[in-house]
This record gives sequence, C-alpha cells and structure tokens, in this order.
Amino acid sequence: MSDELDKITNNVDDLYEDVSEWEVNAGGIKIVAKRIAGKFRRLKWIGMSVWIPFFLGPYLRWDDRQAILFDLPNRQFNIFQITIYPQDIWMLSLTMLFFAILLATVTSIAGRVFCGYFCFQTVWTDIYTFIEAKLEGNTPQKAKKFNNAPGSLDKFVRKVIKHSLWLLIGILTGVAFVAWFTDIYQLWIDLFSLQVSSTALIIIATFTGGTYLFAGFMREQVCFWLCPYARLQAVMYDQDTLLPSYDAERGEPRGRIKKGQDNSATGSCIDCNVCVAVCPTGIDIRKGQQEGCITCGICIDACDSVMDKVKQPHGLIRYASYKELHHNAPSIPLYKRFRIYVYGFILLLSVAAIINGFMNLSPTEFKVVHSRQPLFVQLSDGSIQNKYTIKLLNKTKETLTIKFSIEGLEGAVLHGLTEITVEPGKVIPVTALVRVPEGYAKAEPTPIIFRGKAINSTINVYYKSMFIGPKK
Repeated sequence: MSDELDKITNNVDDLYEDVSEWEVNAGGIKIVAKRIAGKFRRLKWIGMSVWIPFFLGPYLRWDDRQAILFDLPNRQFNIFQITIYPQDIWMLSLTMLFFAILLATVTSIAGRVFCGYFCFQTVWTDIYTFIEAKLEGNTPQKAKKFNNAPGSLDKFVRKVIKHSLWLLIGILTGVAFVAWFTDIYQLWIDLFSLQVSSTALIIIATFTGGTYLFAGFMREQVCFWLCPYARLQAVMYDQDTLLPSYDAERGEPRGRIKKGQDNSATGSCIDCNVCVAVCPTGIDIRKGQQEGCITCGICIDACDSVMDKVKQPHGLIRYASYKELHHNAPSIPLYKRFRIYVYGFILLLSVAAIINGFMNLSPTEFKVVHSRQPLFVQLSDGSIQNKYTIKLLNKTKETLTIKFSIEGLEGAVLHGLTEITVEPGKVIPVTALVRVPEGYAKAEPTPIIFRGKAINSTINVYYKSMFIGPKK
C-alpha cells in the first residue's frame, strides 16, 4: 500500500512539474478578461460593495455636523459622539495592528482573498474594465476588432464616453477622500464656487490622475510590480492554505472532446482556455500557483460552467490545499491549525484593548509639570514656594470652566490659579504657585494632589505631583 501511494504521489508531482512553467506578463499584452456569471463573480460584487461607505460615509450627519471627520487642522478625529485626540492615538495603532493581523490570518487560510475581493486597485480596475467592456467589447476578440477598426464617429464617441467616465470616477474618488478630512457639503460649495483650497485641489488631482492611470491603464501591472503585498504573500502560505488550484491528476492529459471519438485516454481538461480568458491578471491557473493569482475564484466559475456543458463533475479547478492535491491528503480543519490560534489570540487582544480604550476615553487630559529652574523659592516671610505649569485639554464639545484646589500637604495654598475656562478641543497652559508656610515644608519631596472640578458639570480631574522644600 505504501509503495502504491508513493507511486501515485510521484506521478502527480510529475504532472504538476510539467505544467509549472509560467511567465509573467510585463505589460506587453493588454489583458481583456471575459466576464462570466457564477458564485465567485457574485461574491466579488459583494466584496467590492464594502467601498460604498467610502463614498457615502462623509454625507452622514450627527448633531448637525459630519458624523465621521478626521479634522487634522484641529488635531481631532470625530466619530459620531466620540472625539479622539493625539493623546489617544495609540488606539489607532492597535486598530492598524488588528487589520494587519487579520490580513495575515485570512491569507494563511484562503490566500489573497483581500486582493481578489476588497483591494481598491482590484475594485477600481474591475469597474473600469466593466465600463470598457460595455463600450468596446467584453471579449479579447471583440476588443481587438473594435480597436483595430478604422476611425469613425461611433468609435470616437465610445472612446470619449469611456475616458470621461474613467475621469469622473477618479474625480469622485479624490473628492470622497478629501471629504473624510473636511466637511463634505462645504467642500462641494467650495468646488463649485472655485474657492477650494490648493491642498484639497492637489489631493483631488492626485487621486484623479492616480486612479485613471492605475485602474485604467496599468491594471494588473500594479499588482505585479508596485504592490508589496504580492511579494509578502508567500511567507503567509503553508501547505494547508486553500487556493484556487488545478487538479492535474484529474485534468491531464488534456484533450479536445470530439464527437464520435473515444476520449477515455484524456483527462477532464478539454483545453478550452476559458479559465485563462476570464482571469483578470491573465495567468493560466493550470500552470500552478503564480504571483499574479489574486485568488478571486473567477477561473473556478469558468471551469465549472464548462464541466456542466461536457457533463462532468465540478472541481477540476477548485479551492484546495497543496497537501490535498499533491499528497492526496484531506485539508486540515481550521481548529487544528496552530497559527490560527496565535493569530486569533493577537486579534482578541487588539480588539479588547480597542474596546477598552473607547469605553474609557477621558473627557479631559490633565497634566501638571513641576518647574525645575529653580526647584523651590524661599520667600521673605520664610514660606516655601514651588512653581508648576498646568495643562488641561478639553475633549468635550462644550466649554469647560474648571475650579482648582490643592491637597496632600498641610498648610499648602494655591496661588495664581483659581479657575480656568477651556474651549472645546483646546489646551490651555497656565502657571500655578503652591506656597507652604515656614515650618510646614518638609526636607524630602512630599506628594501633593491638584484637583479640579468643572462648574455645571460632573467632570473632575486630579494629578499627583511633588512639593520640594529645602534640606534641613
């Protein structure tokens, strides 16, 4: 039994070795992918829809303002009723860590599904090629015939419409991006009144040109040569990662089906090349896993449709692991894969920290800095004085008036500071003097507490500092 298994394994490896030679299209050939309906095509449309909030999100309102606004000039991120300031930026770092680990987790399970279904380059390219296919032809043959046809009014109009729609999508992309950083309604008013800032105009122009170039002309070349994720994917795969794969043992040797002929000596692959025709990056999945594969699964839809026509079962091209295809071993369930637990643990920690951060956001940021030059001053009446700089950041949407007091040291009196008023989103540094009568100051540093209570509010702040006196 062992010898037979080794023989089968070697035969399968030989088959894969025969089809493993592949070439990367360096841009010399324009890819015109044929569009075909199917399960993975529907999943692709669903995945692409996650970008709808990118365009519509800035139009949401909350308390007469933009619901989500990254206000860089005022250094604050407004997310509905939550306002995040630079002091809380660690939550953004944890959020980025969460998505980075999530990306690695998904990739280790099912390959580059992010590239195939969610990546902005893939999504915008798919929309651009959809427009192009509607106007110039949805197959390589029709597109070639259209572009090689002599000039005519119809051809000119179609070209103008295509490029106009491409540019319009690019402009809307740029406007949508800028809208996350400034009020969207005011942005449109400024655009139509030609009063938009030069910064916003440069960003919109950059996004318009970049989208038009990358999605309209470079397309899959961005994935091949510019995207770092295409280079990193290999270290995230293992032999249990599920990827769109060609079952060479079942498909080889290939052969066309001819009516009336004996086809028993050929495999299931009829060499129709439909899987190549529908691939958005133009690769031949039958030649093995390649850099250009974005694991979108469109080739699976194409192959399954052909199998239906020749009355053979689905699965000649399917999501399968290396072990399944090369060693006839079943794929390991997710709960048995150790790296999933490692990734999952990190994800849970990140989510817990982010939730905890949002639930414990302080309405203020209060800090007291002891002056070092000098550490203390002895006044003419013998009392000891320390100087402090008090900083209070108001994270609320209301103006706060804070009344201060001092605790922790007998006889200590707060001078030069009774109360301060802080506007929303502002930070005010003020100088405070703490005096202790002669005989009450201690030789060693003594803890003291600065307390502040907001007038007409439940907000209370405090900060532990030290009072320093002369050595005796």
